[in-house]
Amino acid sequence: MKKISIIASALLAFSASTFAQTTWSVDKAHARLGYSITHMTLSENEGNFKSYDAKIKATKPDFSDATFEVSIDVNSINTDNEMRDKHLKSADFFDAEKYPTITFKSTSFKKVNGNQYKLTGDLTFHGVTKQVILNAVYNGTQENAQSKKMVAGFTISGSFKRKDFGFATEAPATMLGEDVKLRASGEFVKE
Repeated sequence: MKKISIIASALLAFSASTFAQTTWSVDKAHARLGYSITHMTLSENEGNFKSYDAKIKATKPDFSDATFEVSIDVNSINTDNEMRDKHLKSADFFDAEKYPTITFKSTSFKKVNGNQYKLTGDLTFHGVTKQVILNAVYNGTQENAQSKKMVAGFTISGSFKRKDFGFATEAPATMLGEDVKLRASGEFVKE
């Protein structure tokens, strides 16, 4: 009877550790969070954010049950042009004083094929929250040779309609494209 109890305890401990939730935090030295939008129907204007936080939580090694949370400081916008950055922070565009943070919280992460997933979640941008569906690629997991910590890589892309979020509604499509394209890539370190 004692032997069965020991085996049952071991199996219970193994199953608890197998299904324990793990948190992964973005490694900002190896990540980029950016966007692009068409300008005057002629070119893609690109920008990124320098200050943000992103975490992934999962219990499965293939991340098929992962949840993603991202918080972005709007005032950290960077387009490599100080005058444009200042204008983008104004009420004409991001209105950073009124809406200082952009957030994303996933509601599902579903495998499509191989390492490709659909990432669905609530994007709060410019004071509006709407569901967006993004494409995600899980690039794998490996141990960092220097830190000896496990690292997972992801690339995420997608787009949304700027007017759905009340963003730059006065700008005609011939001046500013209707679609804001998102692209994020980076490494996440297991905590």
